[in-house]
Amino acid sequence: MRRVSRLAALVAALLIWPAALFAGEAHWPASLTIGTASPGGTYYAYGEGLAKILTQKLRLPVVSRATDGPNQNIQLLESGEVQIAFVTLGAAQQAWNGTAPWTAGKPLRSMRAMFPMYDTPFQFMTLQESGIQKLADLKGRRVGVGPETGTAGTYVPQVFRTLGIEATLVHGEWANLAAQVQAGTLDALAVAAGVPFPSFTELERKSRVRFLTLSPSQIVDLRLAIPELGLSLVPAGLYPSLPQRYVTVGLYNFAVAHSSLPDDLVYAIVAAVFSEHERMMEIHSAAGETVPANFVRNTFLPFHNGASRWYRNQAVLGTVGTD
Repeated sequence: MRRVSRLAALVAALLIWPAALFAGEAHWPASLTIGTASPGGTYYAYGEGLAKILTQKLRLPVVSRATDGPNQNIQLLESGEVQIAFVTLGAAQQAWNGTAPWTAGKPLRSMRAMFPMYDTPFQFMTLQESGIQKLADLKGRRVGVGPETGTAGTYVPQVFRTLGIEATLVHGEWANLAAQVQAGTLDALAVAAGVPFPSFTELERKSRVRFLTLSPSQIVDLRLAIPELGLSLVPAGLYPSLPQRYVTVGLYNFAVAHSSLPDDLVYAIVAAVFSEHERMMEIHSAAGETVPANFVRNTFLPFHNGASRWYRNQAVLGTVGTD
């Protein structure tokens, strides 16, 4: 089904835009596909908007592909089924070193960093009528955590084990899981995504909700147990139900490209993203963090040579390491 949807999106792009528009460069691929995540999530919304911008700026058909999130995106990039992928640095580090079970012990090293996206705060939400007041109350409850290979699907089991919370974790697309919370068949959602999270916004529009917070000691425990997690903040008022800032843990997101993409194409992608910052913000407010200075949030992935050249040309905080 997803393969059919991807083909349909590409055909639609070709029908909407005149053939002469898709000139690109002779040595560029005929089209590009971006690996995102499931509908109802931030990656999905961000990716759909980015595909439209790049189609216009590069004069090349660019489509987004719904996936199960960073783990699958990295696998699809490795196999060449997508050329651009959204990843959290946690998943990328596991893939680069081949340490996670989903890598089957094989380092996956075709990805090269292009540009920073935004922070991914871990967020926990329930309906006020559920009676759940704190994270510990999720013991014995049914909690939606998104696709199994997504960021939350990968990390929430570790988070709950560290905090001693035994819950039934339910996988699926975020839009469907939010509908289940609304219907009362799920007790809560545990999300790791850019804010505001679309499915949270939709759920909040329909019901009175409650955010479940991490205590300072829980944050310390999580950062000691899972070192790639950093401190993360959701500003007060970003969600109507959040009158105070929400202190949590998080991971940073990057857009990566296959190492084989031409340098001048990646240079053009990075230039397009940063030159269209306002349009990116219209796509999703999380893109407020999609700025050149945040390239320093990547501490281990090699930058694609095309991206590195862009940063150097712009004299962004010194030099950038490449492969």
